Amino acid sequence: MIARTWHGIVPREKAEAYFKYLSETGVQECKATPGNRGVHVLRRIDGDKAYFLFISYWESMEAIRAFAGERTELARYYPEDRDYLLDLKPHVMHYEVLTAPDVDIA
Repeated sequence: MIARTWHGIVPREKAEAYFKYLSETGVQECKATPGNRGVHVLRRIDGDKAYFLFISYWESMEAIRAFAGERTELARYYPEDRDYLLDLKPHVMHYEVLTAPDVDIA
């Protein structure tokens, strides 16, 4: 199994609205893509910023391509992301999942 990770930063006052938007876009689309094994969204508030870590789990790079396109290392953004994010990081990271508490890695 492969974990695809993305990081984003929004102003603190937009944190709740962004989480709702992220849930309706990236989370739903990931979960609807064949080969997706789950999604975790983590958030850390620090001062006037909210830091998001989006982790999606995939059975293969082919499944990731179905979601992200051929250039799997590029982040995938949605139209309103610019209204929330302070910076649109161009890349994501992929990791081999060795253990996971509540994700079926078989």
